[in-house]
Amino acid sequence: MSFGRLTALFLLLFFLAVLLTGIATYTVTGLTITRLVDRRIAAISDVVAGDRDGRPDAASAMIARIARFSRERDTGDIGFLLVNAQRQTLAGNVRLRRLPPTGFSTLRTGDGIPGLTHGRALVRAVGDGMMLVTVAETEPLDHYDAARLRIYLAGFGSIVVIVLGGVALFGALVTRRIAAMRATAEAIIAGDLSRRVPLSGTDDEFDRQAVTMNRMLDRITDLMDGLRHISGDIAHDLRAPLARLRSNLARVASATPSLPRDGIDSAIAECDDLLDLFAAILRIGEIEASGKTGFAALDLAALATATAEMMAPVAAEDDREIVVATPPAPIEVMGDARLLTQAILNLVENALAHTPTGTRIAVSVSAESDGAQVVVRDDGPGIAPDDRAHALRRFGRLDPSRGRPGHGLGLPIVDAIARLHRGSLMLSDAEPGLAATLRIGPA
Repeated sequence: MSFGRLTALFLLLFFLAVLLTGIATYTVTGLTITRLVDRRIAAISDVVAGDRDGRPDAASAMIARIARFSRERDTGDIGFLLVNAQRQTLAGNVRLRRLPPTGFSTLRTGDGIPGLTHGRALVRAVGDGMMLVTVAETEPLDHYDAARLRIYLAGFGSIVVIVLGGVALFGALVTRRIAAMRATAEAIIAGDLSRRVPLSGTDDEFDRQAVTMNRMLDRITDLMDGLRHISGDIAHDLRAPLARLRSNLARVASATPSLPRDGIDSAIAECDDLLDLFAAILRIGEIEASGKTGFAALDLAALATATAEMMAPVAAEDDREIVVATPPAPIEVMGDARLLTQAILNLVENALAHTPTGTRIAVSVSAESDGAQVVVRDDGPGIAPDDRAHALRRFGRLDPSRGRPGHGLGLPIVDAIARLHRGSLMLSDAEPGLAATLRIGPA
């Protein structure tokens, strides 16, 4: 799950929790007030009715108690209404537009009691068809319930606003630090192995994580430099004696023309082959370590066309055909023209080396939403899907090509050039044949 979706889910759950908590608090508070008011009016109603063994007092006694309670200070907010069987008023200090049902009920402004916006009423029978109504307010002030609702909305709303602000601030901080790490990773992928994650100087968790990542990158760089130096040193150290051996063989061959030439020529050819191998190894190391020093704006379509046309005579010598399909408009990319020319040249040479006579090789260039690509297709035997990854490895020669000249470093060189250009090399089925796609990423 992405960081944005995780944040949205957290905010949704938090909002639901706050909403449910607010509703529960508001509801429980209202129910508690209602229960306390009901308990109070029930107790006063019992006193007014004067129940003794379930038998209320006479009407005159209840009328006297209603008058007394109406005058007392501690019950001045209690309303009473006593009606007879014909629902005529006998006593009381309130008037109702309708008689509530028996038991507890809620009164509102529409019930017509002046000054009461929300209250509770208890209606009970007190003998001889009479009904006693006891009323009390549940709000200390008029429209207090609406004010209480606004208080809850403001209180819980401020919590939501504060949390939203905190999450937004935290999200911006995390996004900025992650973006810095991503930029570092992208630079390293592009070949800048010296790039490191920047530190903010606060020594927070992100800084400590950055320090750990930078130490890891330092260690990886050291290991890669060690491997590069080892392969370079080996190639350099072996090239010199091989070159001397070839020179000696050539000198012996020229000094003693009576010696058989076949053996000496074969040994010289093997020396040349090994020298080419070491040159290719050193070339891969140079490409990986070169960075983007030679990068400039160039027309990839024109470069691919020129390279393919340069190889057309070579293909024609072995009855092969190279067809170039380029768009009418230039395709601008940022790259090293020399390296990209070598990459396209290697792909065409690979197609020529592994296809039979009469093969048709097509070179096409197209712009993509995130860069551009060069595709070299042939209608030869192709490469099985399980063998394509092996073909991209250094010295990764497949069984059918082991008898041919070469060392299996042509495609790895193209792959190194592609990665330097923030792209990739992909082998796929051309139906029939092989399609090699060189992707160039955005600048």
